[in-house]
Amino acid sequence: MAAIGVVGLVRGLYVARWCARLGIRVTALCDTDQGRLTAAVREFPGARTTSQWRHLLAPGAGIDGVLLAHDFDRHAEAAIAFLDRGVHVLSETAACTTEREGRALVAAAERSRASYSFAENYVTHAHVRAIGKLVRDGVIGAPQLIESDYVHAASPEDVAALIGDPAHWRGRISSTAYCTHALSPVLDVTGAWPVEVSAFPVNARQERPEAVVLMVRLSDGGLALTRQTFLQGEPDSHWHWFSVRGSRGLAESVRTAGERSWHVRVRRDAWAAPRTGPGQEGAHEEELVPPALRIETAAGAVEVPRHDEGTARVVDAFRACMEEDGAVPRIGVRPAVAASLVGTAAAVSLRERGRAVAVPDVQFWK
Repeated sequence: MAAIGVVGLVRGLYVARWCARLGIRVTALCDTDQGRLTAAVREFPGARTTSQWRHLLAPGAGIDGVLLAHDFDRHAEAAIAFLDRGVHVLSETAACTTEREGRALVAAAERSRASYSFAENYVTHAHVRAIGKLVRDGVIGAPQLIESDYVHAASPEDVAALIGDPAHWRGRISSTAYCTHALSPVLDVTGAWPVEVSAFPVNARQERPEAVVLMVRLSDGGLALTRQTFLQGEPDSHWHWFSVRGSRGLAESVRTAGERSWHVRVRRDAWAAPRTGPGQEGAHEEELVPPALRIETAAGAVEVPRHDEGTARVVDAFRACMEEDGAVPRIGVRPAVAASLVGTAAAVSLRERGRAVAVPDVQFWK
């Protein structure tokens, strides 16, 4: 059974619980906040604690992998250090914040005997996986226009508290930086790479926009339109709505409340709809229900609540990378870096009133 350390105990503690449920031992905890450490060690009483992630690089740390869930803009340095020590890495978003960091991270991951996995859970949520299967099966044809929203309907007071502190990472990063929850599903479902991006504020009067829209040209010729972060009308499907318009039809998550928000609407108009017999002419429309998730572990089957499916799948794939020969990351280093650098390029576009800015061609880096 693999052992991991967890760096960052806000999001990290939630993921650590899923690690434990799916057969990964949590043996080290790291956070700069002593209160968080104290609370976390109650859940993992055998784990060693530290306030410095570098302490987990020591030969005696006894970890096979590490979850990096600390500050959004500080993951690349730690990931490179652990990869160079042969420790498997599961990194929260963002993978990197500059092209220089991205190149160094790709080089480290590809020379390491350990694996790099991107903890982008939105790729593995039920509605995204269902739409991805429709695309792979050719049901809606070639993807042409993809829309993806990652939005929180927070109050003005809550938004100000989140982004108003320059000492906190949310106050440091650009409005465009937190783009991977919306963008990574686009790249995963289409298999395309980002080519260029134009970014626009939702409210042009705000000095630091609370929400932005990104238009991303893809390597397959398609166009992605993503919306993030603080807008009203958040989807119940983990704050995410997803739509793919293909050359022969449409597949999108249902815009509604509750469980049906995870369902997928499929529409093919009359010319493209399957005709199974007389009276079947006209448009074809159906609603698909993704199956429930059940993960088998050494201790037995684990039933996964719908809201947690994305994280559970990411964790289980990371476990396999640590324990199974031939297992590959669900999202590897190059797609992780490519998605993250869209946010960096978009920040330039935002400053320059929506000018299209090229995204580094991570796919072909040497």
